[in-house]
Amino acid sequence: MQLGVRLRFQKFEHPEANPEALPEGVDPGDYIIGTYYMSFPKGMNPFEIAQVLALEQSTGTWLPVPGETPEVRKKHVAKVIGVYEIPDYEVMILQEVDWRNFIVQIAFPWKNIGDRLSMLFSTVVGNISMAPKLKLLDLRFPEEFVKGFGGPKFGIGGVRDVLGVKERPLLNNMIKPDVYSPPDLGVKLAYEVARGGVDIIKDDELLANPEFNTIEERVTKFMEAIDRANEEKGEKTLYAVNVTADLPEVLENAERAIELGANCLLVNYLATGFPVLRALAEDESIKVPIMAHMDVAGAYYVSPTSGVRSTLILGKLPRLAGADIVVYPAPYGKAPMLEEKYIEVAKHHRYPFYHIKPCFPMPSGGIAPIMVPKLVNTLGRDVVVAAGGGIHAHPDGPAAGARAFRQAIDAAMQGYTDLRKYAEENNLSELLKALQL
Repeated sequence: MQLGVRLRFQKFEHPEANPEALPEGVDPGDYIIGTYYMSFPKGMNPFEIAQVLALEQSTGTWLPVPGETPEVRKKHVAKVIGVYEIPDYEVMILQEVDWRNFIVQIAFPWKNIGDRLSMLFSTVVGNISMAPKLKLLDLRFPEEFVKGFGGPKFGIGGVRDVLGVKERPLLNNMIKPDVYSPPDLGVKLAYEVARGGVDIIKDDELLANPEFNTIEERVTKFMEAIDRANEEKGEKTLYAVNVTADLPEVLENAERAIELGANCLLVNYLATGFPVLRALAEDESIKVPIMAHMDVAGAYYVSPTSGVRSTLILGKLPRLAGADIVVYPAPYGKAPMLEEKYIEVAKHHRYPFYHIKPCFPMPSGGIAPIMVPKLVNTLGRDVVVAAGGGIHAHPDGPAAGARAFRQAIDAAMQGYTDLRKYAEENNLSELLKALQL
């Protein structure tokens, strides 16, 4: 929608047929409430623009049409229920102000959408995403709408039960290099990190099912190596196989991986779309946890004035769609993210959300052992620590790198913030060497 276009829409005498209401005038059980940041040139009427946006995403176009009757509007129109300016001018607008900033709330009848994530996105983001300064900040879902979703099949408690780990943070390792051939290279590394104490091994998001390293060959060899390591260490290890592909191949990849013995799946959920993640999670034949990777997320949230907020893209929506573990940026490594947003995303993974189970946050991106106490102190025990190069680059090899991370987790669980002191007190050579990297 171009803000330069002259905006016109038809108003009706009956308030229920118009695209605005008081918050108390809509039944919260019938509407999904979208909260937006919007910015408009000073000369434009923000209340009228917000109503045009509501019409654009429900019953209308930028010009009135005969079929948009009061009856159609009453059933299906979205309603602006709040327009709040920041700062909140009451008497006059400063002459030097060119653009005015607002928080706008729009109530969308969820029956326009049903329980379809593709239509949810089309409705609450849709055409209005092309406005120059508009960002979706949050969605408030009614319980009746959420009843249509299964959410995570395992969640935090289920993943812990599978692994037999009741309290401590889990440790994940990404096989490095990201893309490699033949599969035997990754198999050797998987065996080493598994016997070193890694709870979850995942394919990199860039390696799915290429001809030079197929899922069929990789899963068989990885699971054999992991089983061998499990016998040695007396613990269980999950292998998150990357099944990302176009439809229907992604579902076929998942089915084949399960047949071959895979005990966890990985999908780049924003590259495939939320409905694919949901299809995997709600497939009764898939009885393993699902890890959702953040690829493409930055295209949605990094702009402060447009797109979709990270708490939705990385937090609430993948959980709703069924992810048991969500990979997202940690501010302590290579990925840029404000610490307060990183903490807030984890809240969306774990705080109560109707019947939807909490899922594991998995901060990722350049994590080293030195960062573990900060990570655990910030997010708590229900977290997966993601380590890639921090394990594989250890001077004594990947097994030692994994042990160093487990030692760092143990230290954090005991309240240590000084890892060097902990390592020296307990004569932990693996951790001491990792701290020198």
